[in-house]
Amino acid sequence: MSINLDSWRQLPAAQQPEWPDRGELDKVVNQLGGLPPLVFAGECDNLKADLAAVTRGEAFVLQGGDCAETFAGATADDVRDKLKTLLQMAIVLTYAAKVPVVKIGRMAGQFAKPRSKNTEVRDGVELPAYRGDMINGFDFTPESRIPDPWRLLQAYHSSAVTLNLVRAFTKGGYADLRQVHAWNRDFVSESPAGKRYEQLAREIDQALAFMRACRVEPEEFHSVEFYSSHEALILDYDRALTRIDSLSGLPYDVSAHMVWIGERTRQLDGAHVEFFSRIRNPIGVKLGPTTTAEEALALVEKLNPGNEPGRLTFVTRMGASKIREHLPSLVEKVTADGAQVAWICDPMHGNTFEAPSGHKTRRLDDVLNEVAGFFEVHRALGTHPGGIHIELTGDDVTECVGGGTEIVEDDLARRYETACDPRLNRSQSLDLAFRVAELYRSA
Repeated sequence: MSINLDSWRQLPAAQQPEWPDRGELDKVVNQLGGLPPLVFAGECDNLKADLAAVTRGEAFVLQGGDCAETFAGATADDVRDKLKTLLQMAIVLTYAAKVPVVKIGRMAGQFAKPRSKNTEVRDGVELPAYRGDMINGFDFTPESRIPDPWRLLQAYHSSAVTLNLVRAFTKGGYADLRQVHAWNRDFVSESPAGKRYEQLAREIDQALAFMRACRVEPEEFHSVEFYSSHEALILDYDRALTRIDSLSGLPYDVSAHMVWIGERTRQLDGAHVEFFSRIRNPIGVKLGPTTTAEEALALVEKLNPGNEPGRLTFVTRMGASKIREHLPSLVEKVTADGAQVAWICDPMHGNTFEAPSGHKTRRLDDVLNEVAGFFEVHRALGTHPGGIHIELTGDDVTECVGGGTEIVEDDLARRYETACDPRLNRSQSLDLAFRVAELYRSA
């Protein structure tokens, strides 16, 4: 049976660039269509099976990485430090949750960002908004801000470099469980908040020592499965990287293992939902506080009509002040309908505010509060809090306020390096992981 992968072209597509030359875009798309896949269908199916375990309450998702990747960030050091932070968080969550942690990076493709305004004004000068390195440049000049379709090709090659590095690190010994825990011991000893986490770190120490004494050396101790994901915002790019799997005859978006639809592009009659309904990857949808249960159920019907566990993940982004009010009816009604979905909390996007200095920022306490509310809602309903989706970096940036090594609003300008939204630094990310572990243990 032939599958129409271009039906989305007849529908309104939100947040797409205004390419100055469609002919140039067609040349790029044709080149992308002939390039090797970045991931394989079988790997996507493996992630789908892991997410099915999350749906059943048997696993937990840790998804994290840059708000917006940059081409300059595809270096060994940058990729290693992000991966290191995620692995450190994962070992803490695995021990506390007593279930496998599915590790997914916002990496190797997160080069495009939706924007609330099409233009940006600085000192009376108005230019097109920066939409991510896949589209235009960050520099505030007319030349830099022109959408350039050849950047799509650069995004592909940058993604390939990143994935090669990730595979080398995760399979080449860098992800060894004992080494990762040694890094966490250093964090606990050095962090002003470390005393709070000493007991948990000591317990993990003892568990590892016991297994070593028993000569337990499973392969999983020395390497990890790590998946890639991004918001599939630029449909021409993701369509060009969609392939028919030779084994199943089904279409997969081979730009990433998992792709998601953002809050601004989840219109039921829109191009993104239509395109996602045709591919067989595990997919996600971001749901903000205005989402109704009826909309969520309509998305389930459109995107997962076979009710396949692991196929669909709802990523809620409500805000700390709204999650306890808006999430319960969504979860309750979707669950009552029998829909097989995994629930993940994005505690970042609903908690952004502007500091007096003009920097966009987030308070770690608000992030923690939203995660706590997410857990509370699911515990009350008897459903599974399936994971967290975090914007983070392995660098010691000063973009979010709070944390054990406390950053205050006056510190933001010191190392504010994000290309878009504020990210948790390594110390704040680990604070978050230990606090989420406490939520598990107190449940």
